[in-house]
Amino acid sequence: MSLSVQFISLLSMIGTGIVAAAFIDMIKTGTSHAGRKSIIKKYAVLLEVIGWVIVGCWTFYILFLVRDGAWRIYDPFAQLSGLLLYVSFFYKPLRFLGRIVLTLVIRPLWFILRFIGLTVKQILRLILSGFALLFRPFVKLYRKHFRKLFKKRKK
Repeated sequence: MSLSVQFISLLSMIGTGIVAAAFIDMIKTGTSHAGRKSIIKKYAVLLEVIGWVIVGCWTFYILFLVRDGAWRIYDPFAQLSGLLLYVSFFYKPLRFLGRIVLTLVIRPLWFILRFIGLTVKQILRLILSGFALLFRPFVKLYRKHFRKLFKKRKK
């Protein structure tokens, strides 16, 4: 293995450490900002474990792309240095970028989806109330005259 391939693999492992730290930080931030009775808060530990599994699989995939899956002794140290780089330098800029994406992309999409859902719900409610209005005379007629036919008679 040439020196340039080792250097590229070292940089890729440092990069996976940075991305892993950002991903886990995103999961922890999301679970900490969830409501007290939220299902996300209830399964926070499970979500974090799933996040670590995803990070591990993704790291091995990157390792497979760079070196055909060959693991070296310096890989964990490179990832740990990537984690520490995230905490030292990339924490604030990536959090700022996350707030921008949340404000400009996710919240408008969430608003549009909720608006569409509420609109469909109101349309269905209007249709059902129309059916209820149409069937009300038949229901009153049934209750007045035919309800007694289906009751059990006392012996």
